Amino acid sequence: MLGHGEALTPALAPLAARVCPWLVDTPAPGWDEPEDGVARAMTLVLRLERDAPARTTVLESAAAAALALCLDERAAPGGPWFEAVDAWAGAGRIRKLTRRARTAHWRAVQGIDGVTLGPDGAEVRALVPGPVDEVPHEVRRLQIGGTELPADQPGPPPPGAAVIWLNPEVEQTLGKAAAQVGHASMILATVLAAEGADPAVVLEAGVRPAVSEDWARWCRALADDPSGRTAWEEHGVAPVRDAGFTEVAPGTVTCMGARPAS
Repeated sequence: MLGHGEALTPALAPLAARVCPWLVDTPAPGWDEPEDGVARAMTLVLRLERDAPARTTVLESAAAAALALCLDERAAPGGPWFEAVDAWAGAGRIRKLTRRARTAHWRAVQGIDGVTLGPDGAEVRALVPGPVDEVPHEVRRLQIGGTELPADQPGPPPPGAAVIWLNPEVEQTLGKAAAQVGHASMILATVLAAEGADPAVVLEAGVRPAVSEDWARWCRALADDPSGRTAWEEHGVAPVRDAGFTEVAPGTVTCMGARPAS
């Protein structure tokens, strides 16, 4: 079993005891609120210009950007982002807030610490986490909701891709889905790292949100073994269970991350 100092990065290590307890040697600390009472979140800023991108492409960008920030060397011990990321990741729930921007507002957020990924016109910038009531002015003025993109057909994932399977039974807004796939990429990388793999393999393989006809079977595996061990070992999927702050009931499995096919 792995401790927190091996393949797991500082941003992902606190997750391991919660999402794959059978793989680590530290007990899960639970999902309590942080001791200092400060709610922290990672903000995902979606670039949505007038010529709207495909919904799937934006979700791919969100999943990649959230994980890329966690793996960035600036979030490692001694890096300028470490304390902020460590306080957020160790607080219990990996909260994310999603906002949208375009034109000058999009350009303005590039000056805030974070990571931008995605093709031109469908980028997502993941900002260094911090207290939800202390976001910069450039972020605070951005809208949280109000824009949707039409559903599209993602098509089959490319060979070797890491796939995030979306729950076909739960309707999620674009912002909600972006946050959830961001969670999924982190959780998937965490389980892989706890097994001793390089968590960056998720980014290297590419992340494709999709919908699977096997969803009901995976959910039965989770019901039989809430730890998630059976779902991972037999089906190669790791669930995202929502905290229930917005849109869905607490405990809802909004999506699952699947290990890249060999």
